[in-house]
Amino acid sequence: MYRETEQRRHILQELRACSDHPSADQLFGRLRKRLPRISLATVYRNLELLVAQGKIQRLDPGPKRGRYDGVATPHPHFRCIACGKIEDVENAPGAPTLGTGRGWLGSRRLLGSRIEYFGLCLKCATKV
Repeated sequence: MYRETEQRRHILQELRACSDHPSADQLFGRLRKRLPRISLATVYRNLELLVAQGKIQRLDPGPKRGRYDGVATPHPHFRCIACGKIEDVENAPGAPTLGTGRGWLGSRRLLGSRIEYFGLCLKCATKV
């Protein structure tokens, strides 16, 4: 069990207030306004701790650095392949449930699933 520090509380509050799924660097820039003494290493360490505790999600949008979502429950995302913007997808069907009986899944340990749609966001689509 980890104690809740002031920095961790601010990180979680800031992330949950975001709708743009920021990277650790982006979150660090936002937090410096309120916590000028916070370090980037502290932000990274606490984000990974919050992921491990199941309080937030880490999104892995390809070759770029991980992005974070303050909503811990699984939900679909849309990722723009041009600018990298990540958005929540409203009213999209969730991941199909897989039976835990025999067969393919029976010999594996399923830890989760992720649905991600990709394409061009509105801004990038109008440039094409």
